[in-house]
Amino acid sequence: MKVLFIGGTGATSSACAHAAVAAGMDLTLVCRGESLRPAPAGARVLLGDIRDAVWARGALGRDSFEAFDVVVEWIGFVPPHVELDIELFGGRVRQYVFISSASVYDPSALRLPITESSPRGNPHWAYARAKIACEDRLFEAFRRDRLPVTVVRPSHTYDLGRLPVRGGWTVVDRMRRGLPVIVAGSGASLWTLTHHEDFARGLVGLLGLDAAVGETVHITADEALSWNEIYRTIAQAAGAELQAVHATCEVIASVDPEWGASLLGDKAVSKVFDNSKIKSLVPGYRAQIPYARGAATQVAWYDEDPSRRVVDPSVNETIERILVLLGT
Repeated sequence: MKVLFIGGTGATSSACAHAAVAAGMDLTLVCRGESLRPAPAGARVLLGDIRDAVWARGALGRDSFEAFDVVVEWIGFVPPHVELDIELFGGRVRQYVFISSASVYDPSALRLPITESSPRGNPHWAYARAKIACEDRLFEAFRRDRLPVTVVRPSHTYDLGRLPVRGGWTVVDRMRRGLPVIVAGSGASLWTLTHHEDFARGLVGLLGLDAAVGETVHITADEALSWNEIYRTIAQAAGAELQAVHATCEVIASVDPEWGASLLGDKAVSKVFDNSKIKSLVPGYRAQIPYARGAATQVAWYDEDPSRRVVDPSVNETIERILVLLGT
């Protein structure tokens, strides 16, 4: 099976690229060569900007490049991105997979567990609204032009270097120095963290699967932890004692609007997912790596190379400004 990844060297897509090659797929990546994550051995790499329409038509046009069975769009964020994909791949591929986001769900209307038919809409976060617009355009093309689309909605997916807390390693550094860190709200809302290797097992099972065409599918872990538990798990992995200070999303947003938008539009509400559909489409799929193990491997990865342990002064400044507002 010939598979094209638009992207393929990101935190999530890199694991999927390795899994696709391991499954015997003939994989090509289109990327700009800016990631530190290497493409897997055996994959073909096309260096270029897929958003450059002239380059894309030349490299991937019908007359100049061999057709693919499956295309996976990892870096489609706004409708013009998928418009070009529809032009390039419509009527040409067996399956077009769009990587969307679980942030598309309306945070004010969620009932747990979240299913693929839960209400969408996100007034707080432009990123999520753009993903919704992409999904709508693709399903329009599915209905009108028979574009064989599958929409995949991951939630928070992590790799070794992608710590699930705002500020990344800087927060772990603060923990180890006995300094307070900010936890949004009460910290009691539930959150789903999925290891990228677990996500890859689900995604690769969908590639080339006719039953997945026209479907929207979650690929997440079944484990849900509160944010208090997530911060405690990281602190334990780092051998530190957690000094948590809770701040409302509104206070956080007043200091860091981008952080506030991601909270109000996504992370401030509980996110627990129904994975029945992926389990029915890919028999035997289940996430196997709990976050306690994931956090331990993340901290160990940082500790094995001092150059990875970069402290961001702007993160410390933001945290200190919030602490001042809270009178802490």
